[in-house]
Amino acid sequence: MQLKSIKKNMLRFIGQVMLNRSINILCKTLRIEEINKEAIEQLERANKNYVFAFWHGTMLLPWYVNRNKNFVGLTSKSKDGNLLAKLLKSWKYNVVRGSSSTGGEVALGIMIDYARGQMSVAVTPDGPRGPAMKLKAGAVITAKKSGVPLVLAGVGYKNKKHLNSWDKFQIPKPFSTVRIIYSDPIYVERTLTYENTSELIKLCDDKLNELQNKASVFV
Repeated sequence: MQLKSIKKNMLRFIGQVMLNRSINILCKTLRIEEINKEAIEQLERANKNYVFAFWHGTMLLPWYVNRNKNFVGLTSKSKDGNLLAKLLKSWKYNVVRGSSSTGGEVALGIMIDYARGQMSVAVTPDGPRGPAMKLKAGAVITAKKSGVPLVLAGVGYKNKKHLNSWDKFQIPKPFSTVRIIYSDPIYVERTLTYENTSELIKLCDDKLNELQNKASVFV
């Protein structure tokens, strides 16, 4: 039994290494367009943290463009979350494990602490189980309680493959043109009432879908 377990762990490790290498090779071939990038560059020049939110189904590019920066990423505690966590760690992210269904309140508290401190926070606000492209409260609440702005990002891949998953996960094809459109920073007042916060969450949901639709149009 022990030998079988060692073999299984070794195969899992080899698979992870190959996956990470394949993703890095793919991402290096992409032709990346960043629109309104100055919005986040201004925050970074001023050493201001922010919450960065993008849809789960398009997350490869946003994770990649913020590699080797001062970011913490939120991933689920699932097996898929394990794969993502290891990839993000290889890209120098700090990783927090949790979701709306498992460890959510603890993970939210940790993200708020990071945002108040020295790191920006990256999240997929419809993950890990959906519904797809429906913004949950975590990103807005993190921005509200930490006092840092929220930046939304729509992501488009000109040539891509869709996986048969709940989020119709998108994988760009090698050498594809890809686009990421950043919103202006959204500042969330700490004194907002529950009702006003709920309204803002709906507005952010609409804005992120608007950005996503714009990013997905290639002529």
